[in-house]
Amino acid sequence: MAKITRRKFLEKTAKIGGLALAANAAPAFLRHAWSQEKHAAYLNAQIKWRQVEGEEIKVLITPAHYFNKFRAVSPQFEELTGIKVTFDIIPPREMREKAVLDFGAGTATYATHTGDPMFLSLYEANKWIEPLDDYINDPKLTDKKWFDKDDIIPLWLAADSVKGKLYALPSEGEATIHVFNRELYEKKGLKPPATMEEFKETAKLLNKIDGKAAGAALRGFRGAGQNMYIWPSLFLAWDGKWFDANGKPLVNSEAGVKSLEYYCDLLQNYGPAGVENWNWPEIMEAYAGGNVAQFIDANSTASVIENPAKSKAAGKTGYQRWPKGPSGRRVTSIWNWAMSINSALSKKKKIATWLYIQWLTSRPTQLSSALFMESADAVVRTGVNRVSIWTDPTYRKAINFTPDYADVVLTTMKEDTDPDWRPRVPQWPKIGEVMAVAIQAALVKQKTPKAALDEANAEIEKFMKK
Repeated sequence: MAKITRRKFLEKTAKIGGLALAANAAPAFLRHAWSQEKHAAYLNAQIKWRQVEGEEIKVLITPAHYFNKFRAVSPQFEELTGIKVTFDIIPPREMREKAVLDFGAGTATYATHTGDPMFLSLYEANKWIEPLDDYINDPKLTDKKWFDKDDIIPLWLAADSVKGKLYALPSEGEATIHVFNRELYEKKGLKPPATMEEFKETAKLLNKIDGKAAGAALRGFRGAGQNMYIWPSLFLAWDGKWFDANGKPLVNSEAGVKSLEYYCDLLQNYGPAGVENWNWPEIMEAYAGGNVAQFIDANSTASVIENPAKSKAAGKTGYQRWPKGPSGRRVTSIWNWAMSINSALSKKKKIATWLYIQWLTSRPTQLSSALFMESADAVVRTGVNRVSIWTDPTYRKAINFTPDYADVVLTTMKEDTDPDWRPRVPQWPKIGEVMAVAIQAALVKQKTPKAALDEANAEIEKFMKK
């Protein structure tokens, strides 16, 4: 994997828009020339980066490794713009709660945050965030040709839109893919499954292989971003629909029941013990330790799986698109960390926030931060937002886990994602929690899949009417 040390990053990133080595001891004219060089990729944009110099914004983020990279490169933005950026770092669930409290109170503590696209409808309904089209279409704020919004993964932009308007930009993202141990497949003479039924069959054949590995794993932990990150894709792959033409919920339809029965059967019979308490970190670590034969989850897990210091599966893993469901559809969970502008900010702070979001989601910053190694054990970002970066030879060399990994992920992001894989409505937080409880109740056999979904459907119908 191609890695860039901090020093090399500082010295060489004029080519890709990163930081440059400080030249404090150099004469003034040399410092100016050096500054011009290290900011060259951004100075090509026909806008005034320093138009709100002196402003300060606070950004609310999660402690994920990709945001560590963003924080590490943000001093370049401060030098470029004269805008000071500070960060509060909080785990995702608490972060969302804190963001909503800030919005509701109108305190404008946070200029932006690494948001959940599923909350954008709620934010928009309360006028808590700004439509970004106004900023993108303002030539004083955005050089549209330089920024090239159309280079951003289209379905991520769709997920960050409400009622046809863009309300956030994706700073980092992922898609779910099938990850499998090639050695175990070869030992059993198996081919990668083309359908979900074949996937379950491979799980059965691989279960307890060598008396150890579970046949397969999916997220079982209760939560809107846990089991409700996975089951909705099964629901749509079984041709499920969240609502009928009149807005009546349909989660207890035949597609809902059949897909939940499949989920429960797979994990109850071929999944690891205690899977109802497993989220993606537990799945990834178990697979890396040789305790799970395969799983379907975020493509970003590859960075850790392919690290020989942390994984027994490094160099032994295969990647493919999510197998097709009975409907013939291949529906992957879609995710991006969506950055919006708090509408309670002053005008100057809104501009400062937009300049930061524009800088962070631009091609130069996306590429430089992806390759930047902020520590000795850092991993490359596998969630860049630009189609052009996914086809860039430099980036492909850095994520060359297998010859086809990049193509698998890019094809998944282009063809297998659906911005409506979960219902994008203001009531989503309640829907997500009700459904998460129902799915886990079925998984731990407290209720049958049909009974769990009948109760969930009735509850959703009540608060959707309100």
